[in-house]
Amino acid sequence: MVATPRVPAVSVDSALLRMTQRTPTQYWNDSCAVAELTHAVARGATGATSNPSIVLEVLKKESGHWLPRVREMAAANPTWSEADLTWAVVEEMAARGAAVLYPVFERNGGRNGRLSLQLNPSNHRDPVRMLEQARHFATLAPNMQVKFPNTAPGLVAIEEATALGININATVSFSVPQAIAAGEAVERGLSRFAAAGGDVDGMSPVITLMIGRLDDWVKLLVERDDIALHPDAANWAGIAAFKRAYAIFRERGYRARLLAAAYRHRLHWTELVGGDVSLTMPFAWQTRFDASGIDADRRIDEPVDPDLVSDLLARVPDFRRAYEPDGMTPAEFESFGPSARTLRAFIKSYHDLQAAIRDVYLPDPDANPA
Repeated sequence: MVATPRVPAVSVDSALLRMTQRTPTQYWNDSCAVAELTHAVARGATGATSNPSIVLEVLKKESGHWLPRVREMAAANPTWSEADLTWAVVEEMAARGAAVLYPVFERNGGRNGRLSLQLNPSNHRDPVRMLEQARHFATLAPNMQVKFPNTAPGLVAIEEATALGININATVSFSVPQAIAAGEAVERGLSRFAAAGGDVDGMSPVITLMIGRLDDWVKLLVERDDIALHPDAANWAGIAAFKRAYAIFRERGYRARLLAAAYRHRLHWTELVGGDVSLTMPFAWQTRFDASGIDADRRIDEPVDPDLVSDLLARVPDFRRAYEPDGMTPAEFESFGPSARTLRAFIKSYHDLQAAIRDVYLPDPDANPA
């Protein structure tokens, strides 16, 4: 295991730290960059995330470490393909992040302190390949969590992985029906794992709702389809879906924890405080919130303005699909606008990451003529 860095005690004022101390709401660092993650853990963060675009960002932010390391890996493994080298970097980067979180993991008996690592997005249609890679990821560190897409094939893999005792994170997820479907898949998997003698008490499955990306989609539709929506409504779409999903999870007793992602504005923080949920925040938003002077009150149970919700339901059919528990079937999840956009973006980022790795171990000679 990678050596665990020392996380310093915090003496500065931190709104996020106060939130974690006063409410059941947790927050994660939306990156595995070591310096940012160390800063976040010292201020109460209990998890972190990784995906191809995040890895590409960290490759640049920590270039002093990673550029020599990529060249070293390439030299030591001359038969590796570009994809082999890329995944070796992804996995080693994840292990470094997991090491920062490991003390949190130990203190909480495995309930918190995990690094959430995304599967190869190019395999999003194949549950067998997803499960195979998930089993490997679970061996990288004791506190690893594996991200699956919340689509029909992903749900198959989520249940199977959970039944094997693998901690999952359902990503590419934007809607109440997706959250419910993943919650049910996790419940089936946990029951199977327990029936096989597994200990579910230390497991911490997570279901993400990318609330900012639902807002983005509503805004796109408003412009594309010339919809006369209330000017405030789009910024509440993701929050409304998250709050409805949270109420259903509590009512039905689902054991997975909801996580809010894709931050766009401060309401994505303040409106969800007080819930037994996690909020995954990019580092820039964390520092902005900590500097805001805001002491976030418990607002998870405060309903979104019903007039705004009614306007969204009446004018934006895709919001209705995202908000109503039966708004979509799993067969429709992949083609839902935010899902298709996000899957395409993740696949593109994966290929961009491979190109960046290629530029390190095999530089373009035309870019730097002698």
